[in-house]
Amino acid sequence: MSPLFRRAPTDPAPAPVDPAAPAKEGGKGRPTPKRREAQAGRKLVEAPPANRKEAMRRMRERQREERVESREGMMRGDERYLLPRDRGPVRALVRDIVDSRRNVGTWFLAGAFVVLIGGSIPIPAVRSGANAVWLLLVLALVVDGLVLARGIRRAVGARFPEHKKFGGLYLYGVLRSTVFRRMRTPRPRVDVGQSL
Repeated sequence: MSPLFRRAPTDPAPAPVDPAAPAKEGGKGRPTPKRREAQAGRKLVEAPPANRKEAMRRMRERQREERVESREGMMRGDERYLLPRDRGPVRALVRDIVDSRRNVGTWFLAGAFVVLIGGSIPIPAVRSGANAVWLLLVLALVVDGLVLARGIRRAVGARFPEHKKFGGLYLYGVLRSTVFRRMRTPRPRVDVGQSL
């Protein structure tokens, strides 16, 4: 018989698998599911829309859900949903610095509203008092902004020594400090007075 038609030597039978043996390196550590189980685990595919009106309704619902998810992610501080101005560990540190202190800027808008009302009253003493309050507010905001900028420079310089541009961080911190704490986006992660 020619070597072409010879029977190939048979391999020995595979060794039985011991269930108590540890899983092999790189294995998934569990048995492969049966086809029936895998198909049952799959999500049911939504039927295609019957008409254009139904398709538009589904699209609006999907967009609304995406907006809600995006808003929640942004409020949590999830990097995937943050605006470019809020991304990065340096900006997160600046937010924490602002959120951990009491800021004059938080009350600046409320004070400006009071000054506006006082300035519209036709009594000279009230108007001059409103102007004095306005000057005090502006002076307090400037001093508080300088103290905040100094704290930002010190903290960022200590934790991120490679970061050299501070101008944008100062503005970012001061603008965040003028927003009421409840309305800040993302939400504050630290309490007032908490050390960083």
